[in-house]
Amino acid sequence: MSNSKVAIITGGASGLGLATARSLSRKSWRVHVFDLSVISEDTVEPELSRCVFHKVDVASWDSLSSTFDAVFKAEGRLDFVFANAGVMEKGKFFERHNPSSLPPEPEELSIDVNLKGVTKTSYLAQHYFRANKNGSNGCVLIMTSSIAGIYPQSITPFYSAAKAGIVNFMRSVAPIFYQEDGIRTYAICPASVRTNLLPEELWDAYPQEYLTQMGKVTSTVESLVYGSKFEDSWGQKFDKFTVGLVVEIFVDDVYFRGPPSPCNDGMEFILELMHPIKEENARKKGVETQV
Repeated sequence: MSNSKVAIITGGASGLGLATARSLSRKSWRVHVFDLSVISEDTVEPELSRCVFHKVDVASWDSLSSTFDAVFKAEGRLDFVFANAGVMEKGKFFERHNPSSLPPEPEELSIDVNLKGVTKTSYLAQHYFRANKNGSNGCVLIMTSSIAGIYPQSITPFYSAAKAGIVNFMRSVAPIFYQEDGIRTYAICPASVRTNLLPEELWDAYPQEYLTQMGKVTSTVESLVYGSKFEDSWGQKFDKFTVGLVVEIFVDDVYFRGPPSPCNDGMEFILELMHPIKEENARKKGVETQV
């Protein structure tokens, strides 16, 4: 079994995933990067020497599950999973078509990768966290959503739907993950970070003062992983006993986003039934949820 902590990062061959892999590798983690694009061993930089790259399609159950299994068998442990893989929407949802014939099937890769890929990854993370010799207590799962998961984004409705789905999926599983297995779960919602998801000319046209720096996102991810105490830009406090947190990251600011308030007492009662957290267990663990 590995003596180092072990992480799996999906979508880790570029952008935020690669930046997080690089940072964890510097801190002596063993990092397994899942991506359709694989960095050749001949070109891996020294800072990524503790990273192993696997060609994986997160939209494929066979591809994703078999690689999870291989990693766990090789390492004997799993401490952190970053469900980060994502693609931009390429279809033209509002395009007009000949009314006398069927329209073409919409391009839904954004749903398959951004939402279904995250739910599959989370399901597998739960399974292999539980398989740890010392159990899953203290393991961490982080999902990458987006500000498009909080605010409507008409130019990419499928992308926005997927990212919003991640937020509510995370809020739904986080209390159970923690109550039953001690797994801390979060979702991050970064604003626009310059990555290869968009072509250079689009990034150049974007208002540069409203770009969010990669370092701000990776440092936030690490604070969540390590359970470091910090405050958001509204003065709300975070520590390792806070789970189910949605973290919006915009330029240099971080905001902890809670769920909508119940419309009345009846809805509050119904919501409690939908989140069957045993209060006694929650108190014993000192957990505070924002779900």
